[in-house]
Amino acid sequence: MAARIKDLSNQPDISKGIQEIYKAVGAGGVPQETLELVHLRASQINGCSACTDAGATSAAKAGVSVEKLHTVAAWHEDPRFDDAERAALALTEAMTRLADRPGAVTDEIWAEAARHYDERQLGALVLMVSITNFFNRINTTFKVPAGVRWS
Repeated sequence: MAARIKDLSNQPDISKGIQEIYKAVGAGGVPQETLELVHLRASQINGCSACTDAGATSAAKAGVSVEKLHTVAAWHEDPRFDDAERAALALTEAMTRLADRPGAVTDEIWAEAARHYDERQLGALVLMVSITNFFNRINTTFKVPAGVRWS
């Protein structure tokens, strides 16, 4: 696969604005491990190799176990994910698959997430999923290969 944009450093306006959103996500009070799992799962769903690669690396650095990294796509079945992580991952999948069905983010999914996260944390989770989906779409459109990072 050949990248459509050869020099990502020529895109400073894109990455500069994104960094501000990441600051807001980081200030939201959601455990970093959970944010990384959310990023990785959305990237898997969207088939973004660059974000899946970066997400697995970042998740490992944040302390996510190798076992969780290997099974995040099957989190529904893996007892190593706690209830809060499950709620965040369910919200992630619903938000990422909006086009799959009307009302994808159901009241039940939202209520379960709200049982584990306060409003500030919910805002951070929604931003994290949104920014991940944003980057997935940029990277897959530009054909950014795994291992390449935005500056």
